[in-house]
Amino acid sequence: MNEQDILIPEELAIHSAKDELLQIINNKKFKDKILCRIKSDFHNIKIVENEIGRFLHYGNTYQAGFIDTPFYKGNLPYINYFLIPYLINPKIENILLIGLGTGKIVNDFEFLFNKLKSIDVVDIEENILSLAIDYFGFKPSKKFNFILQDGITYLNTSKKKYDLILADVANNEGIDLRFLEDEYFKLIKKHLKKSGMFVSNMCSSADFSHPKNIFFKKYFPIYEQNFRNNLIFKGDYSDKIYYKSFFNLDERVIDITNVIIISSDMYDNIPYEEKNIKKVEQLNIKIEKYIEDLS
Repeated sequence: MNEQDILIPEELAIHSAKDELLQIINNKKFKDKILCRIKSDFHNIKIVENEIGRFLHYGNTYQAGFIDTPFYKGNLPYINYFLIPYLINPKIENILLIGLGTGKIVNDFEFLFNKLKSIDVVDIEENILSLAIDYFGFKPSKKFNFILQDGITYLNTSKKKYDLILADVANNEGIDLRFLEDEYFKLIKKHLKKSGMFVSNMCSSADFSHPKNIFFKKYFPIYEQNFRNNLIFKGDYSDKIYYKSFFNLDERVIDITNVIIISSDMYDNIPYEEKNIKKVEQLNIKIEKYIEDLS
């Protein structure tokens, strides 16, 4: 894949990092123990355990994993935004995930959605399912269906419709620009029910309002063209957890943040109920902190 086909997060930054904070990050050395190393057709994979937790690496990039520190225990924190659709529509029956990661989000969905009938996961990496089971405690259920395939190929060939489609497609290089093209969005809408939601994980400069913000200037219009409503979550709380857990810092260092977008033609707010908040909290996730990042 050529560089021009990839959205590289670092190229989206507008503001430079403070030298003293950058030095802290660059000087930080983790006591990595490599538990597993695999080379596949698509990735150089490592499972690494250190004083922060256990992580799946593609190349040198954290792809997924669990943080285990006194400050925070759980998934890489940006993934917790993916649970917000439960607060919008707790009656979801069919889910499609493009990208498995550790598989924890699958088990979390199975816990949350009482009416869940199926959860299909499409991933191009042939080793990801066994790694999720062996190293991250993923427990496949009868509702779970794993499809070893490119996400766009699956969307082109399947006829199934979903209440929720979730795409987390960044790799060690960045985000494949195929996932920001109009053709892809039309495929997503083709597979969504009328009340369906599409959740995607993107990245941007943390300065959302800056006129030179490349993501919102160049790429976000494709969302507006295809969906009536787009709820945008800036990763402030997840960044706070990340920098504190990994570097004991209380502020964002690099001018890049996750942008979680919940797109639909139906939902323009989060009509959550207290009982549903409490159910998410049973997963040890302070979901209201993530909701506060709605931009």
